[in-house]
Amino acid sequence: QVQLVESGGGLVQAGGSLRLSCAASGRTFRRYTVGWFRQAPGKEREFVAIISWSGSSTSYADSVKGRFTISRDNAKNTVYLQMNSLEPEDTAVYYCAVTLSSGLQIGVDQYDFWGQGTQVTVSS
Repeated sequence: QVQLVESGGGLVQAGGSLRLSCAASGRTFRRYTVGWFRQAPGKEREFVAIISWSGSSTSYADSVKGRFTISRDNAKNTVYLQMNSLEPEDTAVYYCAVTLSSGLQIGVDQYDFWGQGTQVTVSS
């Protein structure tokens, strides 16, 4: 089992920044790929960013590329999502998740463990 706890969400004005954290416990977290996803009201959960176990590979959704940065500190069992130039369209509940599959998986169904989510609200 892997337990994940997200934090760092909140209310921010458009153009502002937030840094989300995903703290993990349980299995050897540092061995696994971690993704960030988000779900806005009435919409499907969607991929945001992903980072390999070593941190050497990352991938982003087109909608956040150039604005968001994913990183990890395996010594602290934590993955981060730095979000800059936030837009009202970024408003959603943000989730981190761990996949036991190899490779950079971006499908929601590929993920095995999820956090409870943290709300991000961007006002215009």
